[in-house]
Amino acid sequence: MSEAIRVLHTADLHIGMENYGQIDPSTGLNRRVMDFLRRLDDVIAFALEKDVDLFLFAGDAYRNQTPNPTYQREFARRIKRLSDNGIPVLLLVGNHDLPGIARRANTLEIFKTLSVPGVIVGNKANLNRITTKRGDILVATVPYPVRSQLLSKEEYKGRPIREIDRLMTDKMAEVIGSLARQAVGREQDVPAILAGHFSVAGAIQGSEQNVMLGRDVIVLKSVVTDPTWDYVALGHIHRYQDLNEGAQPPVVYSGSLERVDFGEEHEEKGFVLAEVQRGFTRYRFRPGYKRQARPFVTIRADVRDALNPMESLLATIDNYDIRGAVVRLFVQMQPEQRDLLDESRVLAALKEAYTVVAINREFAHRAVRLPGGSAESSGPIEMLEFYFRQQGMPPEKQKKLLERARQLYASLQYRLNI
Repeated sequence: MSEAIRVLHTADLHIGMENYGQIDPSTGLNRRVMDFLRRLDDVIAFALEKDVDLFLFAGDAYRNQTPNPTYQREFARRIKRLSDNGIPVLLLVGNHDLPGIARRANTLEIFKTLSVPGVIVGNKANLNRITTKRGDILVATVPYPVRSQLLSKEEYKGRPIREIDRLMTDKMAEVIGSLARQAVGREQDVPAILAGHFSVAGAIQGSEQNVMLGRDVIVLKSVVTDPTWDYVALGHIHRYQDLNEGAQPPVVYSGSLERVDFGEEHEEKGFVLAEVQRGFTRYRFRPGYKRQARPFVTIRADVRDALNPMESLLATIDNYDIRGAVVRLFVQMQPEQRDLLDESRVLAALKEAYTVVAINREFAHRAVRLPGGSAESSGPIEMLEFYFRQQGMPPEKQKKLLERARQLYASLQYRLNI
């Protein structure tokens, strides 16, 4: 058996995610963008240090289809490091890399146009033979499925969405099956990888649904577990997972390198190093290298029954490791405790956080009787007045707002002839 080929598998970088960040004057870039670029720096450093044979990026380099030139430059600089050191790179096109208008270039096409040495852009379903220092390997590329490219207008004209989804699933099975048949005739010791950017049935999804562009296509697990493949390298879903755990071939989502938002708060972030041989692949998930992904921390405090709400809140905060974290705080409290919390002391207690994005007070109201006995028997002005009272609004402010509300309501009634 030939020597195993070492493949570094990563995906879903999403350069350009700026939420929770500010401009870093030393670089001119958003600090959160720098988080994502530093994760890529670490992965490339690992690739060079461990002498990997192939760097496989399974799609979604940028946050959207129109990255600014600075982001493109920063990504290209890092890919060039791999190219300069003789490591072949495969860049798969994900849904965030695709142009919004047909026939426009995708965000990765520049590497193909410039014929950057050793860089292959997977912008279509294709079987690529790649020569590495430890031998040849086949990599089948399946970029994000575009409905208009898989189905003719006649096929989906007038059909319900559910039926179109089924047609898309069938078409994807045909595409992947065709690539598998092409790979069957290879030499005995040449391993084969299926690299795809799509959703496989049974995968655990997360925050990528919040940034997803368009309706997703589902590929059946049985389609990707074909024994033709020795490893299945997937992107698109941000949570690391193996959908064929304990069996061959491994069907692995490497997950994203950096957290996008609080939906990924509890997900480990990293990349995969796979040792691929014909008939058997070993791999290891690496949760970060040198530096971990930026932590996100949600603090929940309940001070409703505390004798000293402020001290109780500070004690709760002290139980969390917030160093360098993006933090949000939820405090459950009684309405009458509203003025007992000193926000300046809260912020001082959170000073080791990277940033505090929210301090939310959640008021627990006692059961009360609505005016008129129920919402249905109360008018809108009565309900508004009731709400103001429950919120502890000063009487003078209540009076002004209610008077304005009555004027607006009377005007609305007149216009609708009620």
